[in-house]
Amino acid sequence: MSDQPLVRPVPVGGFPEWLPHVRLVELRWLDRIRAAFERYGFCSIETPSVERMEVLVAKGETSKEVYALGRAQGEEEGQLGLHFDLTVPLARYAAQHFNELVFPFKRYQVQRVWRGERPQDGRFREFTQCDLDVINVDDVPLHFDAELPRIVHEVLTSLDLPAWTINVNNRKVLQGFYEGLGIADPVDVIRAVDKIDKIGADGVAGLLADRLEPGQVDAVLELARLRDVEAVRRLGVRSALLDEGLAELDFVLRELSDLPEVVVDFSIARGLDYYTGTVYEGKFADWPEYGAICSGGRYDDLAGSFIRRRLPGVGMSIGFSRIFAKMLSAGLLGTGPSTPADVLVVLPKDRRQVATGTAKALRDRGFNVELYHQEDKVAKQVRYASRKGVPFVWFPPFEDGRPHEVKDLATGEQTAVDPATWSRGRD
Repeated sequence: MSDQPLVRPVPVGGFPEWLPHVRLVELRWLDRIRAAFERYGFCSIETPSVERMEVLVAKGETSKEVYALGRAQGEEEGQLGLHFDLTVPLARYAAQHFNELVFPFKRYQVQRVWRGERPQDGRFREFTQCDLDVINVDDVPLHFDAELPRIVHEVLTSLDLPAWTINVNNRKVLQGFYEGLGIADPVDVIRAVDKIDKIGADGVAGLLADRLEPGQVDAVLELARLRDVEAVRRLGVRSALLDEGLAELDFVLRELSDLPEVVVDFSIARGLDYYTGTVYEGKFADWPEYGAICSGGRYDDLAGSFIRRRLPGVGMSIGFSRIFAKMLSAGLLGTGPSTPADVLVVLPKDRRQVATGTAKALRDRGFNVELYHQEDKVAKQVRYASRKGVPFVWFPPFEDGRPHEVKDLATGEQTAVDPATWSRGRD
């Protein structure tokens, strides 16, 4: 052994890593999500983890969270950063490949992103996002504003999560309502209202007290409390933008009326300035203080910093790591074996060629097969399979003329089988 001092094996905070039995569940979730996206005709892209810093800060959003990269030597030192979301890379990608893409461009991305923030419950420095976006030249049909939450609803339902809602609003409703109240800077008020989940109505009132008249503050908070489109109209505030926003919101809600988990919530603001229409925010019902599990909205121009063509879009992002980590910590993940193997093939003494051929025959038929790594006592090989959660142990002939046998570790039953026809163990 080396005389060097041992380094304590502790991971960096905010960079989650899972044991094999948890990672297997994570992979199956991701496969399910990708399949759902593709059922609706969305294509997959993958952009580099690294972008030029000028690209990452082009819109001026969350630049303080960027992890900058540099080399010990070289002209690129300090000019590169890890992407903090998947929207900025999409903007660069769409501008770069504009002449090669077919619009409306329906893409999904399942990738890791990085943010230099303080780790806490539901917040990581490295995490996986699952993004859906539709972008188009000049205009995006409104029906996509309903299709995206329907897809996300399908995904969240398939994951067997505890109760959740997808809350929907429209930024035009907020801005139009505030304009109807005579508020000079509606966007500033939207940013304040976006904090209502964190600081409560009283906190928002405090933020607005030195900017608005008391009656305006009361009206802003009254709107945030409403959960019904007609109730907004009954407040008596009038503006053309408000009417437009309510009409768009009405359309989206009617399209999704068969999904009880999709609800209107006029406190949803989404503080980023580039949202211009429909906005979404999903929450766990039993953990209201937990962060959003999905979010997004409609934006007026995705790639304006990169190309002189207007590319509006609508997008939603599933906070995969946030959901997954919460399910794990709450004991609701339902983990299973620590291996994807359906079968462990026992390695009998002096019969490696037979065991190897058996494993190959089963793999050729689509089974996941592990061949035991060395000649050991059979009981030890079976115990190894049991500890890993392999459901079946396969005994190739220990001598010529003997049959193959397979043991079901769940029932203890052991039977003679033929590797060319055996079908048990398939999902």
